[in-house]
Amino acid sequence: MSADSSATQESAVASSSTPPKLSLYGGTGTGRRVTVRDLAKAKREGEKWAMLTAYDALTAGVFDEAGIPVLLVGDSAGNNHLGYENTVPVTVDQLVMLSAAVVRGTKRAMVVGDLPFGSYQSSPSQALETAARFMKEAGCGAVKLEGGRRVLPQVDALVQAGVPVMAHIGLTPQSVNVLGGYRIAGRGDEEAEKLISDAKALQHAGAFAIVLELVPAELAARVSAELDVPTVGIGAGPGTDAQVLVWTDMAGLTPGGVPKFVKQYADMRALLGDAARSFASDVVHGVYPDESHSYH
Repeated sequence: MSADSSATQESAVASSSTPPKLSLYGGTGTGRRVTVRDLAKAKREGEKWAMLTAYDALTAGVFDEAGIPVLLVGDSAGNNHLGYENTVPVTVDQLVMLSAAVVRGTKRAMVVGDLPFGSYQSSPSQALETAARFMKEAGCGAVKLEGGRRVLPQVDALVQAGVPVMAHIGLTPQSVNVLGGYRIAGRGDEEAEKLISDAKALQHAGAFAIVLELVPAELAARVSAELDVPTVGIGAGPGTDAQVLVWTDMAGLTPGGVPKFVKQYADMRALLGDAARSFASDVVHGVYPDESHSYH
């Protein structure tokens, strides 16, 4: 083997092991928030990115410092923050308040406010009134709404008014009562073609990204390949442009079982429980507060 060919092989190995250049995760020192243009650029360059839910300033600040580029103040707050059985009871007032807290607790992440059930479905004007509250009162950089072709007039009205819209198809939790529970969407040729058609129509209407929830991995990869805007998967396999998880699921705080697609990266429930028990034990046995935690 010649020296030239050996050097070429070594260069190829080094190139294959070089980590991808990241413009979204971790930040680039721009001193500004992530925008829809940044997400579009990531799509063009094949850069994947992560999104987490957030419902308060402190938690959002942790995720922001960790470099998470997009935070969703989801109506999942109903299940994971407000104690409701599902997302349906969540109100605009509640999510605007939580969204404002997340915005105040962050500096770089794009904050997306979720339009809750009943706040946009009746008309484009209702959708615009609701979205305006998230933009003006909370300071969100974008809003999210559920549905395919049936919400195209709302998406168009919001985009024309200058509101960035993240769409959401597949399983749509706000429709849980109609669907009769949570089930995988897009199985079978007819359902798959409808989902693809909805995704393309939402892109045409101006949505800057589309969430695909509980969609077969092969279908989600196909949708992602056929769209110019990024897709955000949740239970949709590895072929989407981004991934989102509810933070309490991701961090192991949610009680009981979690869906198959959730990977738990910590056991926060056990950690907090241990801390609470240690605190209580110290108080009961007179160990806390001690001299080092007292004033004179």
